[in-house]
Amino acid sequence: MTDSDVLVPGARDVRGTLTEPAEGANGSRNSIVVACPPHPQHGGSRSDSRLVAVAERLQENGIACLRFDYGAWDEGYGEREDVRNAIRWAADRYERVGVFGFSFGASLSLLAPASLDGADDPRVVAIAALAPTATLAPDLDSTAALESVSCPVRIVVGERDTTAEWEPVVERAQELAGEDEAGDENEAEDRDGIEVVTLPADHFFVGQTDTVAETVVPFLESALRTE
Repeated sequence: MTDSDVLVPGARDVRGTLTEPAEGANGSRNSIVVACPPHPQHGGSRSDSRLVAVAERLQENGIACLRFDYGAWDEGYGEREDVRNAIRWAADRYERVGVFGFSFGASLSLLAPASLDGADDPRVVAIAALAPTATLAPDLDSTAALESVSCPVRIVVGERDTTAEWEPVVERAQELAGEDEAGDENEAEDRDGIEVVTLPADHFFVGQTDTVAETVVPFLESALRTE
């Protein structure tokens, strides 16, 4: 991969790795995905295998990816600001920004764009959340955040996941999409662009990093592609 180090501006020490497509590669060279790692107190970092797999596949498709490490542990609040600052950094340099996150990072991939100010929020064109948990704290509710984002969202979960409380996120996503668990229409407020994908996996998608990339990247690429 063509990697370079990045220091994300802000009050916290947030360092990242920018993976860029090779010169002359086909794709959306004015597009980038901000990739949010899992829980830092459980070993989550920008080197997470799921993030690396997505970054590599994005690079192959001509799209940049910023993977980063959170600053000092702050119960999810500072980490949410880290994601917001990473999005701002990306939006200053690229025309179109997508967000991807795994586990703790998946929840933040919903929470951060939902709380950006109006000047920044339109720059996020798609969110892919892999194994999100419903809440990080009483006032860090990724299920509620799902209702506040206006861009296309793909929620990806493992059907054998007993680690994260992902069910409320999926249920709300299905309601917003106008579907119940059986895929039938209901009376919820419909919103285009919300999808749920279930894979035969546990929370960690062991041995399935390629499948994760195959599930996430085409969705992001379709939103990031420029004319």
